[in-house]
Amino acid sequence: MTSFTIPTVETDRLILRAPHLDDLPAMTAFYSTGRSHMVGGPKDELGSWSSLASRLGHWTLRGYGLWHLTEKSSDDFVGWAGMIYAPGWHEPELGWTLMEQAEGKGLGFEAAQAARAYAARHQGLNGVMSYIAHANERSRALAERLGATYEREAELLGKKAQMWRHPQIDLTTERTGQ
Repeated sequence: MTSFTIPTVETDRLILRAPHLDDLPAMTAFYSTGRSHMVGGPKDELGSWSSLASRLGHWTLRGYGLWHLTEKSSDDFVGWAGMIYAPGWHEPELGWTLMEQAEGKGLGFEAAQAARAYAARHQGLNGVMSYIAHANERSRALAERLGATYEREAELLGKKAQMWRHPQIDLTTERTGQ
């Protein structure tokens, strides 16, 4: 059996960490809402369990994946961010999702920026893209804030989306928290 450790990344306000079984109730609550329809929901508890297990498996199979986000000030699980490359994806994607209580604080930007920088510096994934649903204005605004630009129309798992391209990270400079 292969052993694999998911790295931990810290930013000013977040810890990007491995998914934990303790995250399942919050994931199930999130996936039971309409908010989840842009990221594969809604799902029941078994569907949420499958998502949790898939995240761990993704790290093992690809060497990268989605981190779960813990807000340092409260120790609350507030979402996920990182790289996704599963069947149906054209190339590795930088993805992010925040729980409703975490929105509007800049945490999505902080998490996505840290995940993108880590992927470029340590996982060979630089200049990645993000799929964004046409109706997801918040994600489009975050992609723009991250410096991503619209590249083209795309399809992911049978749904139309936009593909946004992130700028290359300058690997000659080191930034704190990334």
